[in-house]
Amino acid sequence: MAERDFDLFVIGAGSGGVRAARFSGNFGARVGVAEERYLGGTCVNVGCIPKKLLVYASHYAEDFRDAAKGFGWKVAVEEFDWSALIENKNREIERLNGVYDGLLSGAGAAHIEGHGKIIDPHTVEVAGKQYTADTILLATGGWPKLPELPGIEHAISSNEVFFLEEQPRRVLIVGGGYIAVEFAGIFNGLGSDVVQVYRGPLFLRGFDDDVRAHLAGEIRKHGVDLRFDTNVTEIEKTADGLRATLTDGSTLDVDQVLYATGRAPLTDNLGLENVGIETNAKGAVPVDEYSRTKVPSIYAIGDLTDRINLTPVALHEGSCFANTLYNDTPMKPVHRDVPAAVFSQPPVASVGLTEAEARETYAEIDVYDSTFRALKHTLTNGEERTYMKLIVDRKTDRVVGLHMVGPDAGEMVQGFAVAMKCGATKAQFDSTIGIHPTSAEEFVTMREPRKS
Repeated sequence: MAERDFDLFVIGAGSGGVRAARFSGNFGARVGVAEERYLGGTCVNVGCIPKKLLVYASHYAEDFRDAAKGFGWKVAVEEFDWSALIENKNREIERLNGVYDGLLSGAGAAHIEGHGKIIDPHTVEVAGKQYTADTILLATGGWPKLPELPGIEHAISSNEVFFLEEQPRRVLIVGGGYIAVEFAGIFNGLGSDVVQVYRGPLFLRGFDDDVRAHLAGEIRKHGVDLRFDTNVTEIEKTADGLRATLTDGSTLDVDQVLYATGRAPLTDNLGLENVGIETNAKGAVPVDEYSRTKVPSIYAIGDLTDRINLTPVALHEGSCFANTLYNDTPMKPVHRDVPAAVFSQPPVASVGLTEAEARETYAEIDVYDSTFRALKHTLTNGEERTYMKLIVDRKTDRVVGLHMVGPDAGEMVQGFAVAMKCGATKAQFDSTIGIHPTSAEEFVTMREPRKS
């Protein structure tokens, strides 16, 4: 039999696909990568990176208005230039695109521009040309999904929001996940009037209930008009912008409607039917514990598989795949105790089980929590309060859940995630000396459990 063109062919050059391609290439595999859009995928182009840059930008107004005077600073000019921010953001993303291209070429991987489609278990077609490979890896990620309702064509998704030419003065954000909550804070911080609606009773489903409730209160303090149990039934274009009709019959006149109601696995024209791969109820590609599909030569990782849709998880799955196939080191992706952060204002971070999950898992648990005003706000007019929570398995004393709402939550919880991976107990938390004065020390000074 003639030698195939590649040992591995990857469809999708997002975080997971590039990681798998780069590691596999460095392990000696001949790798081809097809990408029809931009290198780096969602995270680099229309996700984590540009979003965090916009979050940074949006914090300045609060510091000017509330913090500066309390710390003795007089700010003479407060002026924001949306176009400058977007231009600077675009330049940084272009730089990162180049970095990803360099990572692929440095590993000897062939970057092939165009849409990749499976023809058979060992063949992929890109831009009319077919390539053969021993193994095919699917890493196409996800894509925003918008509901069907009258006037939905007037709304934008989380893809388009990063490239708006002008800042909208009035924004309606629909949704209750990461993206909706984060952009509510971004636009509010930059001076827009923001209304956020969510169809359920409380946003950020999947996070701890106390965290969700506390964050809702803090977001409202910051000025976002947050409405639960509310949805949009119709959007119409007006002479002055857009008018959205809500489920309670009221209307909102806004300049922009952002739909952040979720993303779906991107399987469009991927050729799954050619090899008998069927998606599950969520539209995701089912895989086993090593990320292999029902077809032995085809694997899938990242958001396409809808396991945990986070960039670091896709990176982890990509490295496990490469080590398993090309480094003689079988590795199963581990999806337990994965830390996560929402860069809301204030931010949220979490690792381990929620209180509800812990009560279902363990016979008895102890819950420790604390609410306080961070030192930074004592000299300002800021009313923001930080919330921290520990969940402990009473039988083993192991900390099984750690949650926070407050400044630098993501930075703090990353470190505590290491401790939880090591099986840290509450006694070990208690015996750890805190760094004073910091908010982080509260995690090692909570002594009395909350009464049931």
